[in-house]
Amino acid sequence: MMEHLIILVRSISAFLILLVITRILGKQTLSNMNFHEFVTAVILGAIAANLAFNEKIQVSHLLISFAVFTATSFVLSKLILKSRRLRLWTEGTPTVLVENGKVLEGNLGKNNLTIDSLNQMLRQKDIFDLDEVKYALLENNGQLSVEKKKEYQTTTLKDFNKGKQDERQFPIELIIDGQLLQGNFDANQISQAWLMKQLESRKTTVQDVFYAVKGSNGQLYLDYYIDQIRNPIDVE
Repeated sequence: MMEHLIILVRSISAFLILLVITRILGKQTLSNMNFHEFVTAVILGAIAANLAFNEKIQVSHLLISFAVFTATSFVLSKLILKSRRLRLWTEGTPTVLVENGKVLEGNLGKNNLTIDSLNQMLRQKDIFDLDEVKYALLENNGQLSVEKKKEYQTTTLKDFNKGKQDERQFPIELIIDGQLLQGNFDANQISQAWLMKQLESRKTTVQDVFYAVKGSNGQLYLDYYIDQIRNPIDVE
């Protein structure tokens, strides 16, 4: 009877500790798990299981392990926010699987996917015909993002106000964290002089920009470090 009570207490303790740790690490652990968060979750789950059922391991040792891996994941998450290079190394980058309606077999192989796997993921997006797809990207969290060809896209109110739809391009990121993405300029034949002229017309500099992307409509979208929002909405 005493052994059962001990297991009950240890199990409840393990659950509560994991709940607290999840709150500390943040909501992204639940919604958008990347590589290091997945590893952390697996390790913490194993430690919690040992805390609940393995009486041979001292509780103090398990608590130390909890603290170490929680702190490691928390610090790494903060460092990732500061360093794009570290972010790319730990999280990777999205992979294009379909470009301009053509399946990139090499990228499928790099991600251990088959055409059957791709078709299954497309069907989960309510796409049963590969011919409908213009772009398909495998995101860092394993989810598939899809842009349909123009003729298969859902009509919006804005479409009725245009006679002929402009040819849409794939969005191209130009600035992240106040730094120019040199490779994207060269790969997409975009002049840095054009970007600088755009920034000058808006009386801003590269260092002031948190994120800049040339959108699918060819227009430049900017998000600044200082957003000039006096009372940001915060849902409690």
